[in-house]
Order: sequence, then structure tokens, then C-alpha cells
Amino acid sequence: MSQLVAKAKALANKMIVAARPQLDEFWKYAKVELSPPLPADFQKLKQTAESAKKASKKDMKGQLKKSGLSQVTVAEAWLNMLVTVEVITWFYMGEVIGRRHLVGYKV
Repeated sequence: MSQLVAKAKALANKMIVAARPQLDEFWKYAKVELSPPLPADFQKLKQTAESAKKASKKDMKGQLKKSGLSQVTVAEAWLNMLVTVEVITWFYMGEVIGRRHLVGYKV
């Protein structure tokens, strides 16, 4: 029994030594990435949102003309809708085939 405990301790120590570099790297990034935002970050976010809002208002009409969305005919819109419905239908049919059930997964 004491041999089993000694082997378990040795294995645990080996695992700790092997995992140490990965844990150190994780902790280094966790300190930076998982810290809460600072008040300065909120100010920067607010400025970015305001500038994006101004830019989007200014360019909305120009972008609509560039994209040609205002020039789509009813027939083209109908065709686009049918293609979208077909893609969605094939997606859901693939889901049913993948789970081999009509409703839900076998858990």
C-alpha cells in the first residue's frame, strides 16, 4: 500500500513539474486579459462609438447607392429569398441526417 502511495506522489510531482510552464504562461496572459476594464477604457470606448455613429450617419446614403441595394428588382429579391430558403432547408435537413433523428439528439 505504501508503494502505491509513493508512486502516486511521484506521479503527482511529475505532473506538477510538467504542467508548470503552461500554467505560468496561462497566468501571465490571464493577468492581462481577465482583468476588469479601467475607467480610461470606458472613455476610449465611448469616443470610438461616437465617431462610428457620426461616420455611419454620414456614409449611409453613399453606401446604399454603392451597394446597389436600392436597385434590386422584385424578381431579383424573390429569387434571392428562394435561394435563402433553399440554403436554410438544406442546413436543417443536414442536421436531421447528422443526428439520425427527426427531433432531438439521443443523449
